[in-house]
Amino acid sequence: MSPALDVHLAGAWEGPLVAGLRGLLLPDVRLTSGPPPSPAAYEILVGGRPGPEALRASPRLQALVIPFAGVPAGTKESLASLPGVAVHNLHHNAPAVAEMVVTLLLAAAKRIVPFDRALRCRDWSGRYRSDPSLLLEGKTALVLGYGAVGRRVARACRGLCMTPLAVRRLARPGDTKGPDEVHPASDLGALLPRAHALLVCLPRTPLTDGMIGEEELALLPPGAVLVNVGRGAIVREEALYRALKEGRLAAAGLDVWYRYPNSEADAGDTAPSAFPFHELDNVVMSPHRAGHVSEDDELRMKALAELLNAAARGEPMPNRVDLEAGY
Repeated sequence: MSPALDVHLAGAWEGPLVAGLRGLLLPDVRLTSGPPPSPAAYEILVGGRPGPEALRASPRLQALVIPFAGVPAGTKESLASLPGVAVHNLHHNAPAVAEMVVTLLLAAAKRIVPFDRALRCRDWSGRYRSDPSLLLEGKTALVLGYGAVGRRVARACRGLCMTPLAVRRLARPGDTKGPDEVHPASDLGALLPRAHALLVCLPRTPLTDGMIGEEELALLPPGAVLVNVGRGAIVREEALYRALKEGRLAAAGLDVWYRYPNSEADAGDTAPSAFPFHELDNVVMSPHRAGHVSEDDELRMKALAELLNAAARGEPMPNRVDLEAGY
């Protein structure tokens, strides 16, 4: 008989979520939630931003599960003094985020937003103007980040009869596994002139911060479209605005930004950038909601249960995070 696995959910978890999670777990997973129990003996802690007391309460702590993708800066700092604690992510929202990439790509390439806005005012002039939509079939899509989201995006691009190229951190020159052409970041300069669509699915790290700037945008062919669902700062703010305003970049679909509300109270009056992207007809703007789907809680609990059940069976837990790399 396997020994019991003690798991603690840090912070405030709604009762129905905890009950639903319990129903998905193996019988030998013991679950607690809320403030750390006393004495604390949990081996796995689940929480995105657990306080120092939760991280230090149990001398048996072996792993922290962050129930989303990425590692908050404060959590990373707290973990610096706990080198023996492994960190794992959940990627339950990867399908939803990948769908948003395709949505923004199509909306930007087909000029959906300005034509919709005009027709609501009975203006049909878009039908007679000489600024046609971008045909995606036969074009090349460059996917930056080939993880859980990027692989799905590449597959969707193949479904649109596009040729996907991908860039990932651990790829080596000439290293192609599976159906897609995968390159290391060092090949980016050679790949950008081939990219009719640049799809940013990267996490923000010291290596990706400002990765796409004026020089990189200038390498894209005329009429290219950019989509960003990673983090705003991966694409330099002013360079992106200027490229769109001057028409060097045909369009962009953006779900991630450069300024965010400090609280929900500020949500009704916070500009997402220092530059007036909202004045540009060739930008589709989304308020960082790619992963927001009605099934989010259900998918999160299912993914968390799969991870915890793997640990209970003595198997390696998936989605281990390299803290030095940031993901």
